[in-house]
Amino acid sequence: MIAASAICVLLVSGCKEQEPAESYARTASEKYDRADYTGAIADYTEAILQNPNFESAFVGRGVALAKTGNFDGAIDDFTAAIRLNPNDAAAYDNRGVVWESKGDHEKAIIDSTEAIRLNPNDAECYYNRGREKGMKGDYEGSVADLTEAIRLNPLNAEYFCNRGISRERKGDYEAAITDFSEAIRLRTNYVKAYYHRSAVREKIGDHLGAVNDSNQVIRLDPKVYK
Repeated sequence: MIAASAICVLLVSGCKEQEPAESYARTASEKYDRADYTGAIADYTEAILQNPNFESAFVGRGVALAKTGNFDGAIDDFTAAIRLNPNDAAAYDNRGVVWESKGDHEKAIIDSTEAIRLNPNDAECYYNRGREKGMKGDYEGSVADLTEAIRLNPLNAEYFCNRGISRERKGDYEAAITDFSEAIRLRTNYVKAYYHRSAVREKIGDHLGAVNDSNQVIRLDPKVYK
């Protein structure tokens, strides 16, 4: 499943009189924001028909297609955007996220790496590559990328939680607990962080701490342990 934080939509700047393609792109963006992904796809398609070189419309339609589960169509659109502009970091980053959703972590990492080369100060690109490396079992590389994401944006709970997971998987339990605790400080109802902190506390013999975290998980989302 595509993480919401990993997907970006390029908005069209507002003006009183717009070209038809830009008007369609604006209404598409508005529909996307309302979670009307089918409507957004239709309007982005009209924008592209009006202007076949409308790079951001391809990116926007690709994002909407990914939200509906049409990953192949999304990849085609991001590829079209890259063909129009080989320096489109967002197209590479989003295509990488979709490759990840399809289980192709090698291609996901390649695209995320290119996005980082084009936009080295984008925390989300490092986050995406760090997550992808973790899925491949490269926990050292995952921690390094997530650490850079945190340096660029130290207020994102997901970055800390995912770094904690990679640290947990490589056996660095104390550091993992520190990351999960920071994620919870940033987002007090973060079920995923409580769940993983409970598991790590159990591993190190902190049974009371594990039970307390498990109780928080049950309180916040009773379905997790069913």
